Amino acid sequence: MAGLLKHILVDGYLWIKAFHVIAVVCWFAALFYLPRLFVYHAMTEDQAGRERFKIMERKLYRGIGTPSMIVSVVLGVGMLVTSPDYFLSAGWFHLKMLLVALLIAYHFCCFYFLKQFQADRNTRSHVFYRWFNEAPVLILIGAVIMVVVKPL
Repeated sequence: MAGLLKHILVDGYLWIKAFHVIAVVCWFAALFYLPRLFVYHAMTEDQAGRERFKIMERKLYRGIGTPSMIVSVVLGVGMLVTSPDYFLSAGWFHLKMLLVALLIAYHFCCFYFLKQFQADRNTRSHVFYRWFNEAPVLILIGAVIMVVVKPL
């Protein structure tokens, strides 16, 4: 009976982990594409084009980005709950959590820029958004290294 319970718990953790990875991939897809839309939006000179970008940005942020972020965080907490002693004692996990906090801040920074575009108050150039678009790449690299290599 104890073996069966252990098997269910291990399988449960693996299902949580699998869906966590799927949600993180979706979240990053949104965070890679949304600032790219900002680049093109900042370059757009016609009103019809600007309105089209507003719709695309809003749907991407609300329909994919934010739900994926929420699912990623909820499932990440679910994994933490399964083995809190393991995770909370690992240095790599603390650094990964810092990177997750930065990614959440980036997500809400994207919301700020989205609202600026929605109100036709964007003051930043397409070059700014090209650089801004690189931040999640650095966070992704750091997070993957922490989770896979566990250097700390």
